[in-house]
Amino acid sequence: MICPITPTRILLVGYPVIKLGILVSGRGSNMVAIHRAIANGQLQATISVVISNNPQAPAVGYAQKNTIPVVVLSPRDGESRKAHEAAMVQILQTHGVDWVILAGYMALLRYSMLEAFAGRMINIHPSLLPSFKGLNAQQQALDYGVKIAGCTVHYVTSDMDSGPIIAQAAVPVLDTDTVTTLSERILAEEHRLLPQVIQGLQVLNTLDTTDMIKKQ
Repeated sequence: MICPITPTRILLVGYPVIKLGILVSGRGSNMVAIHRAIANGQLQATISVVISNNPQAPAVGYAQKNTIPVVVLSPRDGESRKAHEAAMVQILQTHGVDWVILAGYMALLRYSMLEAFAGRMINIHPSLLPSFKGLNAQQQALDYGVKIAGCTVHYVTSDMDSGPIIAQAAVPVLDTDTVTTLSERILAEEHRLLPQVIQGLQVLNTLDTTDMIKKQ
């Protein structure tokens, strides 16, 4: 297991609170974990805006209930992906976002989002990358018969689930596991790992990480 950047309860002194833009498509349980870590004083950050491409996403309701700025930005008929991403960039920049967090965002980003937030955008994926990229990673792990599974936080690049790895957490795969039980065990680690990594972004926020990502 690759250790996270910084333990959850070690707060960094002398660094500004980072402003997060969170992208979601579904229930947004990782967004909830981030919000709770902030509320509990475990994470020095603020959620500046949540963007969802799904108006029915439970994450939208959670954000509204907790007075977190939220924008539903579904692709319009005939709208190009470039235009859609440009609209996302405008919203994120208007809210002064430092880092973009993909927390169950079910769409690939390839255009202006990568340009505007190169080296400032991370994703969490329910496998130990580079194994089992894409959808249904937990089922892929079971089908392959691995004994260890887990989750990965990585930088977002133009290739799906292929950016530089920041941190990982491992869980055992039990003989009795189903997709549901394995997913629940991995999700618990996601909720622990992602806020830890974001806490470490306070240090990276003072650095230029663009070149590091572009060289991959």
